[in-house]
Amino acid sequence: MPITPKLSNWIEAFEALKELIKAMADKGRIILFFDEMPWIDNTRLAFVKALENFWNGWVVTRNDIVLIACGSSTSWMMDKLVMNKGGLHNRITVTINLRPFNLLETEQYLTHHGFAWNRHTIVECYMILGGVPFYLSKLDCHEPSLAKNIDILFFGPNAILRNEFDELYQALFAHADKYITIVRALANHREGLTVKQIAGLTGITGGWLTRILENLLRSEFVITFTQYGNKNRDKIFRLCDFLTLFWLKYVENDSGKDVNFWSHSLQTPSLAAWRGVTFELVVLLHLQQVKIALGIDRILNSSSSWRSKQSSDKTQIDLVIERSDRIINLCEIKFCETPYIITKEYAMRLRTRMAIFQNETKSRKSLVNTLITTYGLVPGAHAAVAQSEVVMDDLFVE
Repeated sequence: MPITPKLSNWIEAFEALKELIKAMADKGRIILFFDEMPWIDNTRLAFVKALENFWNGWVVTRNDIVLIACGSSTSWMMDKLVMNKGGLHNRITVTINLRPFNLLETEQYLTHHGFAWNRHTIVECYMILGGVPFYLSKLDCHEPSLAKNIDILFFGPNAILRNEFDELYQALFAHADKYITIVRALANHREGLTVKQIAGLTGITGGWLTRILENLLRSEFVITFTQYGNKNRDKIFRLCDFLTLFWLKYVENDSGKDVNFWSHSLQTPSLAAWRGVTFELVVLLHLQQVKIALGIDRILNSSSSWRSKQSSDKTQIDLVIERSDRIINLCEIKFCETPYIITKEYAMRLRTRMAIFQNETKSRKSLVNTLITTYGLVPGAHAAVAQSEVVMDDLFVE
């Protein structure tokens, strides 16, 4: 049995790998797979430099070697590989960004693993864990209650996701403290912030701020929205990582005295408000499904948000979809336990909001009030104010 040589650095390691590959003559294509490459890297041992020498000094002379590099640290993968200015510059053939599951994929995953939850419960699960398979894998299908599962994962003794926030950011980002500072600012302003506002709240400016926001975008921890009428000016950054939002709101300051905290909070006004705001984010992350439901996915359109600069109550619209057929959908998003009833007062609010929007934007396009709810609208005297609607099931499509 051959004796494995003792290697003192990555230069020697890649030389050993070269000799191993040479000994595999006529074995067909050779695939080199590096998992969690950011964790392999060590500045003192110069991993990236050794990889550059190995690739440019030898591998480029062959056509039978494929290198697959994986890593969960977005900042490292972007800085050291994708945006590499040295020996690995322009060496990447394909970049694969592994995205979280959408609602349909989450439903398929849970069903496959023995869960019999309805879509309302799956949406609530998504509001907490998002579509991250690792988090979903920690759910116990033998515990039928979502609330009890959440208690176990975050609030129970030895809860396995209780410390996930700090571990996650330390693992993903260099200088994690700066990322966390920005994430906290965004979490405190769920409607989103402009770059100028972020800089003012955090004190992080210039290149640092640009780099952090780019990495948060690439990691899909934040999304961007334009404000209607401003095109790309004053772009809004909004935190969209569900576990981060849940952890900062409910787990961080939890005393640990109530191991059934989530189960005991289900009927509280605070939780009802949290559901409403978080469902809005779920919808924004499923815009394509919304457009399919409205029948406008094949029509050129753009999405934005809008906030009045003149009305005393700062009227705002969750989602504005402007279409090339000269129609604008003014979308209102509601998370409900039952079909939604439009009252006389709420109908008047929608009409007033439409009038304020038309007056301030000077738009001459046709305006359509669109309600996005869990179970649709109850037919009634005032339901006609909503000229189109989208329901929760519409979000569960490809």
